[in-house]
Amino acid sequence: MMMPKRYVLVIAEKPKAAFKIARALSGSKLVKQSLYGIPYWVFYHNGVAYVIASAAGHLFTLATGDYGFPVFNYYWVPSWVTSKEAKYTKPYYLALKKLCKNAIAFINACDYDIEGSVIGYLIIRELGNLNKAYRMKFSTLTPQDLRKAFSSLSKGLDMPMVEAGLCRHELDWLWGINVSRALMYAVKRVTGKKVILSAGRVQSPTLMEVVSAEKQRNLFIPTPTFNINVQVSIGGKLYSLEYIGKPFTKKTDAEEALNRIKREKWATIENIRYEVEKIKPPPPFNLGDLQAEAAKIYGFSPLKTQEIAEQLYLDALISYPRTNSQKLPPTIGYKSIMAKLKEIPEYTELVGNLLLEVSRPLKPHEGGKTDPAHPAIYPTGLKSKTMTADKRKIYDLIVRRFLATFSSNIVLQSLTIYLKISNYRFRLKLRKIYAKGWLKYYPYLNIDYVENIPSIDKGQKIPIVKAKIIIGYSRYGRTYNKSSLLKWMEGVNIGTESTRARIIESLFLRGYLKTVKGKIEVTPLGYAISEVLERYFKDLTSVELTRKFEKMLNDIRERRVRREDIVKESKNILSNILLEFKDKAAEKAGIELAKSLKYIPVENKCTICGNEVLEGSLCKNHSRALELLTEKYKVWVNVLGTCSWKEYLEKISKLNISGKWVREVAQAILKGYIEANPQ
Repeated sequence: MMMPKRYVLVIAEKPKAAFKIARALSGSKLVKQSLYGIPYWVFYHNGVAYVIASAAGHLFTLATGDYGFPVFNYYWVPSWVTSKEAKYTKPYYLALKKLCKNAIAFINACDYDIEGSVIGYLIIRELGNLNKAYRMKFSTLTPQDLRKAFSSLSKGLDMPMVEAGLCRHELDWLWGINVSRALMYAVKRVTGKKVILSAGRVQSPTLMEVVSAEKQRNLFIPTPTFNINVQVSIGGKLYSLEYIGKPFTKKTDAEEALNRIKREKWATIENIRYEVEKIKPPPPFNLGDLQAEAAKIYGFSPLKTQEIAEQLYLDALISYPRTNSQKLPPTIGYKSIMAKLKEIPEYTELVGNLLLEVSRPLKPHEGGKTDPAHPAIYPTGLKSKTMTADKRKIYDLIVRRFLATFSSNIVLQSLTIYLKISNYRFRLKLRKIYAKGWLKYYPYLNIDYVENIPSIDKGQKIPIVKAKIIIGYSRYGRTYNKSSLLKWMEGVNIGTESTRARIIESLFLRGYLKTVKGKIEVTPLGYAISEVLERYFKDLTSVELTRKFEKMLNDIRERRVRREDIVKESKNILSNILLEFKDKAAEKAGIELAKSLKYIPVENKCTICGNEVLEGSLCKNHSRALELLTEKYKVWVNVLGTCSWKEYLEKISKLNISGKWVREVAQAILKGYIEANPQ
């Protein structure tokens, strides 16, 4: 086929999507050609020629010709011009540039989200003609959805979404380049060395949260707690009772209770309560929920899950994954999807059972979250010839969650027994699964249950088999892994479904964070950056300010504010803080960073870690640990009754739940490296 002289150019976001769109719209008469090694496809529809070509994600980026900071002049340029990592985008750019010349109209068929809207908009603005632009909107890459989207094109582009996307890029660029240049300027001013440091509008508040949590964890000193464990025999089976009386705040109180309990042979049943518990089906997945479940079940990082989900979407096996929605509208065709899934051998029995179980019309149990562009994630029902093991795991999760949302409640029979031994009260709760409901399809909920509930009566005496004191310790609850950090970002509403996982990974790539035994730890460089940001850029790195601008970005989509006004406010905030830093604080900040980077020697080093001494022989972190260690000794003595200083230090140094800095100080005192005595 000869290349037509005039045609409509359809722009997809990635090559795989371009091919699927071309195949769905063309029928069998599809011709593949190429420019600069990049494929594109030509076909005719109703006598009109169409050319379908692909971007490779973002082909344009923001840049400036200005040096130093603050810098507020910027413009869009091809990504490959400014970044070696983006060189692979050059042939895509050149191919689209040439194809745009003879196009009579342009269809943005990139993903229907903020990023896809911006990608297509910039290509058409820079290389084509916005006055001849259309938008194609779809949630899956199945042929029927693509044909439907093609038959109902929107005249013009989705400008509110484009404006919000452009504003996000501008804010991120302004924040990132200015604060990063300020940090690098500070180090160079003191040392003359050029070092790459970075900060970001969403990246920095996320780092600050991890640092805050780790500081508190490293300074955590557990307190002993006491509980009475009583085992009783019911029907020849042993059960452990839960103590529900007043907590024991001292060891002597727990010992007194144990002695009284041991003098008794029976536990008396004071009350019995039978209940029926119902657990509703889970809502369909949005991206955050999918990432959380994949982390819990398979240990996948949020970014890995996101990337696999995007591959499944490009294979037309699932709907668009970067969504916040927990809704499944009837328009997706519940029965049609079920029928297709039933043809897949792994799901034939599950779907068959579900359709037999549900006598009412199919109706999903939905969650409260919505997304203006896309429904929740769902399987399309199309078959895949091959899948990697990890891909299969994510696909299976999505299919099973989809099926579960249409199923019935889990029904549990619950028996709660209230018992009394001497003057102490206990409880035993037993649950039996009466109806599995949605658990048959999505078996990833841990339920503590028994096969049979024993027959008992109020007033009945139950033999006591064993009683003992359980010594526990208070625990520090705020620790992060990649999945829980992403959940924190969702909870405080910073970042987007598309960006959160990549922002987390960027903190690891920058060397600010590392993973140790599944938990996130902050590196020395991460601490140094966070301390400078906290001291000199506190307003810029606050969750509140970041969240404020996130709301403004949403307001742009809703046409309540203008992009220009938000960018102007951002520049004003940045200008004031950056100029003050440059004039008054850059040298001091540079010295702090240079010391952490070991460009400047530390004269007085901490006995424990080698960082700069705050007072005596310890840095500020270990000084604070020593202070807390001394204060908490009084609590331990009060709780335990008797406890020597040495015994206390030995116990603290061996408990893994003790904070790292606290353990290090305790060990240093025991080894005689530093002197300390309880007050």
